[in-house]
Amino acid sequence: MTKNNSLLLLTKITIIALVVGAISLPSLLEIASPFWMLIFFIYWIIYTDTKALYLFALILGLLTDILQGSILGQNALALLISSAFIFNVKKSFYVSNLTTQQVYVFIASLIYLIALIFTHKAIQGSDFSWLIILSPFTGAIIWPLVRLFLAKLKH
Repeated sequence: MTKNNSLLLLTKITIIALVVGAISLPSLLEIASPFWMLIFFIYWIIYTDTKALYLFALILGLLTDILQGSILGQNALALLISSAFIFNVKKSFYVSNLTTQQVYVFIASLIYLIALIFTHKAIQGSDFSWLIILSPFTGAIIWPLVRLFLAKLKH
C-alpha cells in the first residue's frame, strides 16, 4: 500500500471510529462497547507499513481523549501500548485465521483496558463501572464484522 493510500485509509478509519464511538447507546451497552478507535486502528496497523505508527497512535489517542472529554493522555497511552503489542504480533496476525485474530484483538483490548483503569484509578480513584470489563470481549466478538467492513472500504 502506498503512503497516500495508507494515510487516506487511516483518515477514513479515524472518521468512522469517531462516528461509531459517538453513537448513543443505552448505558449498559455503551459501557460494555468495544474500544472503537483501537479496533479500527488494529486493522490499519496490520495492513499498512509505516514508520510513524506510534506517532499516529499518539495523535489518535489524544484526539479520542479530547472528543470523549476524558483525562488527556489516557487513551493515547492505552492506544500506544496496545499498538505496540499488535505491531509485535503483526506477521502472525496477518496470516492467522479469524479465531486467532480475535484472540489478538482480545489481548490488545485487555491491555488497553488495563492501561485505562490504571490511569483512571491513579488520577480519579476507582469511580467507574465494572461493566467495562466486558469491552475486550465485545471487541473480539465484533472484530470479524469490522474486518469485513474495512476490507470493503479499502478497495
